[in-house]
Amino acid sequence: MIDRLLLCSDLDRTLLPNGAAPESPGARDLFGQLAGHPRVHLAYVSGRDLALVESAIAEYHLPQPHFVLGDVGASMFQRKDGRWERLEDWGRHIAADWQGRAGRDLQEWLADIDDLTLQEETRQQAHKLSYFTPADIDSHWLRRVVKQRLEPRGIRSNLIWSLDEKDGKGLLDILPQRAGKLEAVRFLMKKNGFSEENTLFAGDSGNDLDVMVSSLKSVLVANAREAVRREALSGVANPETLYLARGGFRDMNGNYSAGVLEGVDHFFPEFFQPPNPLTL
Repeated sequence: MIDRLLLCSDLDRTLLPNGAAPESPGARDLFGQLAGHPRVHLAYVSGRDLALVESAIAEYHLPQPHFVLGDVGASMFQRKDGRWERLEDWGRHIAADWQGRAGRDLQEWLADIDDLTLQEETRQQAHKLSYFTPADIDSHWLRRVVKQRLEPRGIRSNLIWSLDEKDGKGLLDILPQRAGKLEAVRFLMKKNGFSEENTLFAGDSGNDLDVMVSSLKSVLVANAREAVRREALSGVANPETLYLARGGFRDMNGNYSAGVLEGVDHFFPEFFQPPNPLTL
């Protein structure tokens, strides 16, 4: 029995049923009950910025989290007294990797790479530079080329490629080396006294893989692409820390929030057992 749980979850196609797979009826309601448990501390870990996270909360009737780790882990917020407070110590921690430069300062060094198309301004942040790429690009080659442009200029970067299935486009996010979902979650854990024993991450896509293959407990929801599933299984250091949702928990299908719940039940079944089990 753990005293408290830090539950970290991606949004799009993890909690949000905005993919092609069907959602189990009642799954989000049960997730809301879990999030309201006094021992659960909820963090949304997303590629969205704070405003888009808030839009998703409103549109999909999600529970209000305690923390938002946005912009693929390049920004961090804590909710206090009903308002969001930016955690400036995280920004200072990652800024040194870019020698104080912002994302827009890196653009000129990458401008002639034909496979990179700058995403709209609203997706750019001080410590995140985001591009569209062809969906079928060799992402390993692309990351190598970008590194070759940035490293000689003293820019230490974390390059995260993922696939937007809905729009059929590749997504490349360039972050400071110490940014990204894994490092952001670890920073949040340390700051708030959580350990690997009482932290769980849920995700579905390529930009979740750094957490999935780490030593943190993780669940990959059942609607994840097969390529992501294979990469997670082949890269994970300890198979005991990675759970692949497959459906069956409370007769749900394991997609989206049903998969998150299934992962919680796998690692922390006490939340669904007597004397006070959560119910649909």
